[in-house]
Amino acid sequence: MVVLLVGPTAVGKTEISLQLAERIGAEIVSVDSRLFYRGMDIGTAKPTWQEQKRVPHHLIDIADPDETLSLAEFQHLAFAAIATILDRARLPLLVGGTGQYARAVTSGWNPPRVGPQEQLRAELGRLTAQHGGQWLHERLRILDTEAAASIDARNTRRTVRALEVILTTGRRFSAQRGRGASPYRSIVLGLRRARVDLYARIDQRIESMWQHGLAEETRRLLEKGYDADLPAMSAIGYSQCIRVIRGELEPDQAMAEMRRATRALVRRQSNWFKDSDPQIAWFEAGDPKVVDRMEQHISQERAALSASPRV
Repeated sequence: MVVLLVGPTAVGKTEISLQLAERIGAEIVSVDSRLFYRGMDIGTAKPTWQEQKRVPHHLIDIADPDETLSLAEFQHLAFAAIATILDRARLPLLVGGTGQYARAVTSGWNPPRVGPQEQLRAELGRLTAQHGGQWLHERLRILDTEAAASIDARNTRRTVRALEVILTTGRRFSAQRGRGASPYRSIVLGLRRARVDLYARIDQRIESMWQHGLAEETRRLLEKGYDADLPAMSAIGYSQCIRVIRGELEPDQAMAEMRRATRALVRRQSNWFKDSDPQIAWFEAGDPKVVDRMEQHISQERAALSASPRV
């Protein structure tokens, strides 16, 4: 059995997950793709060393920024981490806002096991730079209408991955993303806030990132030789800082662009985890009793599931 805590960026998952894990005897497994990369701490709002010391964390700092971690590779690592936690008679608490990574673990996905094709990726990147992301997405639509319909045209990284799989295997990407029975019984908790409050927290977080050295962190990554065009470096915050370092933006312009991009991210995250989803029990992040209510819900769900136990 696993517990999954989802919610949009900046909603407050980190602190609430720590309190909840301490209450229920859990270890945290990150299902946030931004937290994979070493050295990318400020711009990803990664749990601090002190926070990670409070509760054991898994799948944080598992790759360098120039490494590519496919969904299938992540799934394999997540299953291994969960097995280790269960062997210790602890409860895995999956935490994050990256919908496809969360679903890959809990919904029985069978993602394509095609490794990175660096030469092909470079060519697709060149075509994207030449023609634009919309053009690339149209090529995907021609080859696989179903895959194109499920991928936002602005998400060039996922578009490239889908084309990479299609061109490598000769089969539609959508046909290779099968779904079987989930290996776990899952209790899914959702954390939400009123949109106006969430946006205010996003603004505060972005200001804090700049005050705590986001630009300097980005500069250090570039000085270590990590290319500005790497997918990891295209994340919100880093891409804007790179433009500041190049003299293309002023810091206040970069912060404004980060605010717009993060609001758009929140809207995309809401498409993965909907208020109307009957599998998700939603809780208000601002409720002073939220951890108590979550703990009670988990206890009730575990009791209800004990009659037909699985993992």
